[in-house]
Amino acid sequence: MRFSYLKQIVAHMYPFTHIVAAYRANDTTVKLVFNRENSWNFEMARGNSAITIGEVPNRGKVYQAPFDILLAKRLNRSAIQSITLHNNDKIIRITTTTSGSYKSETTILQLEFTGKHTNIILLDKEGIVLEALRHIDEDISTRSVRVGQPLGEIPPPPYEPKEYPLDDIREYLIEEFRRRSNDKLNQLKLEKKALLEKRLAQLHRHLDALEEENSLLQEAQEAQHAGHLILANLETIKPYDKKVELMNFDGTPIVLELPSGCTTAARCAESFFKRSKKGKQKAIGLHQERSNLQAKIRHLALFIQTIAEASTPEEITLLFPAKTIGSKHKPSDSIAEFWIEGIKVSLGKSEKGNIELLHNAKARDIWMHLKDRPSAHLIISTDKQQLPEKLLEAAAKLCVDFSVFEKGRYLVDYTPRREVKIQEGANVLYTDYKTLCIEKG
Repeated sequence: MRFSYLKQIVAHMYPFTHIVAAYRANDTTVKLVFNRENSWNFEMARGNSAITIGEVPNRGKVYQAPFDILLAKRLNRSAIQSITLHNNDKIIRITTTTSGSYKSETTILQLEFTGKHTNIILLDKEGIVLEALRHIDEDISTRSVRVGQPLGEIPPPPYEPKEYPLDDIREYLIEEFRRRSNDKLNQLKLEKKALLEKRLAQLHRHLDALEEENSLLQEAQEAQHAGHLILANLETIKPYDKKVELMNFDGTPIVLELPSGCTTAARCAESFFKRSKKGKQKAIGLHQERSNLQAKIRHLALFIQTIAEASTPEEITLLFPAKTIGSKHKPSDSIAEFWIEGIKVSLGKSEKGNIELLHNAKARDIWMHLKDRPSAHLIISTDKQQLPEKLLEAAAKLCVDFSVFEKGRYLVDYTPRREVKIQEGANVLYTDYKTLCIEKG
């Protein structure tokens, strides 16, 4: 980010007197709410930092790291003492105070837009590091950022920065948010669609390679018929015959190839019956595998369409929650899991997934389903019965997006799981529900 822009932005911030709230909106972005009209994003990705104004939709994750806890404790409802450009460099320092029951605390929020040093650091009034977005050890950089130690200075830039006047600071920050969001949205769409289309092609190849159940069932019926014919003609079949000519049940002649290794006619009949049973079981298994593959293909096709229709990068990020390192919980292959504002939302990919959700959900969890039509079942795992409308709408949109391809307006019913009575499979009856209207496309 240009030094000239930062200098003008800092001057624009001089009238701000308080920080109402401070929290992380994503892994590298902190949102500072100064007042009702000014909720700013400090995007601190290395080599691509910026300040923007714009509302980020639902967060997939609520951060609870030591940095986030201290950020809220020190900055929420704090009074701003000064906002300065530190050391004539691309570093903003916001000095704040909070008044507690016994004493007031001074905190320096240091926002560094300095390329490889890009960081957010919380300091006390003596310049000691309290916490940081990125901790940096001495063996990584000559300037370490470690809790409890003084923060060293960044060498000043070896050049005189040029001036680039901005006509309207606020409009620039709003437009920067739109531009960056649009660029990230297009990039995410390309990346995620390519990933899912690759998976979709693999599933189609697997589906196309499956044997036909009808031919297996036909072979099973023929084997069963042959077994009955042999039982009806035990006395005419000699041991170790390779083939035998018999009269069919309709009076027509038929030649049967006998299974090898059969010492008696009865053993031949038994072999045919085993072959018939095995064929039927394989056909049933193939039917189930085909149904599962078709359900996965439909889910992925809906997934790809949902990505194509997304209007913000956050909508796509929501669909790809980060994997929890070291977690023993292994999600079912039939259930998709998402996180909205730190709350788990689970959605059935198929009838099997819907049944799993219904049986595993707790009584106070929130259940969702499209009104009066087939759809995915969705469960919001929570003990809270007064969920924010924004969260409910985001979950309902997931239910719609992963249930129908057609654009339009859809009604989504929701109620606590205890109000849902399972009838058969994933068919249910429910009472005491509320309804949301969701626009798709």
